[in-house]
Amino acid sequence: MTTGRYDETGVPRTEDRRRDRTGQAEAFDAIGDRYDEAFPHKEGQLAAGRWLIESLPAGARVLDLGCGTGLPTAGQLAAAGLDVTGVDLSAGMVELARRQVPQATFHRLDIADLAPGAAGAAALGGTGRYDAVAAFFSLLMLPRAEITEALTAIHDLLVPGGLLALSMVEADVDDVVIPFLGNAIRVSGYLRDDLRRVVRGAGFEIVEETSYAYAPASTDVPPEEQLFLNCRRLA
Repeated sequence: MTTGRYDETGVPRTEDRRRDRTGQAEAFDAIGDRYDEAFPHKEGQLAAGRWLIESLPAGARVLDLGCGTGLPTAGQLAAAGLDVTGVDLSAGMVELARRQVPQATFHRLDIADLAPGAAGAAALGGTGRYDAVAAFFSLLMLPRAEITEALTAIHDLLVPGGLLALSMVEADVDDVVIPFLGNAIRVSGYLRDDLRRVVRGAGFEIVEETSYAYAPASTDVPPEEQLFLNCRRLA
């Protein structure tokens, strides 16, 4: 017999497993501003932010998806005169972002709630609202099935021709548990050819691509290859 959100084997049903965020927000609540200490060098992220600033007019609306502490991206974009809205699953991160970047607006939202018609999308102004989206290392917190859905939601939130600055860690993994700054989180990734295919399949043109070999300051976070894709929404 099946009951509630579990099947007869005790495993969460497919829908609940897709949306299971157990421990994810709590881990980042606990990490707080130690995240910035562990990842002090963000050249790729800052360069992608500059691409957005140079490509957009003053006052353009930008969504920082997975804003974390608000630094550097929300702060960088807001200081350049862009209208920045940030979202994050972690209440602790959202509170830090509000304190550190008071000129931006922040919401605690699940990326999965940004699909057209969902409550999160409505809270952000609905489809076609944003001139650009920045998603730096936020989609890797989702199972691969949800990454494709999130890219579709991003496509719908953007105006035609809108920009997407996306970064992921290159890894052939799907929803695996890793240690991270004294906590356990689940992450996903793609090899770069597969990431290109997924992004293009969601309706984006890849304008520019860069990668960085990165060794975090924390000893419990392994070295990684960071992929940055500057993209444009196709009609």
